[in-house]
Amino acid sequence: MDAKKTRIPTDEAVAVARKHGRLVAVKGKKVVTSKIDQSLADDEIVRLIVGPSGNLRAPAWTHGRTLVVGYNADAYDDILS
Repeated sequence: MDAKKTRIPTDEAVAVARKHGRLVAVKGKKVVTSKIDQSLADDEIVRLIVGPSGNLRAPAWTHGRTLVVGYNADAYDDILS
């Protein structure tokens, strides 16, 4: 998925996240890792993955059952190793 080329609105972004088992969201230097299950509210998912435009933030990509949103080189190294 290329969130920069294809705009994914809030409701679809939450649906995409719910298909994964783990979420790694990066905002600035802050990296938040969450297990995606029924205890994780949709509002919390939106706060982590949706930008001010109301669309899924870019870059967004998947690795297995992990959804990664945002950029942090150290987090990428951890995920891919």
